[in-house]
Amino acid sequence: MTNAEFNNLFCDRTQRFAIRILQFVESLPFNTSTKVMGTQLLKAGTSVGANYRAFTRARSQNERFSKICIVVEEGDETPYWLDLFFGI
Repeated sequence: MTNAEFNNLFCDRTQRFAIRILQFVESLPFNTSTKVMGTQLLKAGTSVGANYRAFTRARSQNERFSKICIVVEEGDETPYWLDLFFGI
């Protein structure tokens, strides 16, 4: 698999993941807790793909490094919010 193929595959997967996050949050009952946690989950879960896409289009190595660090950070934060929702 080439880098370009991997990038396309990962962009597609993260976009599908973001859509599933959106659908999950929309299905939650509305209350103060779900509003706050849902917002945090939406921000983290959707930014993974957006920042990976930015990573693939970066203009410099420093910019690439910065973007991939954000991808890792947001990717790590997303399961935290999901764990809170599911009480794990």
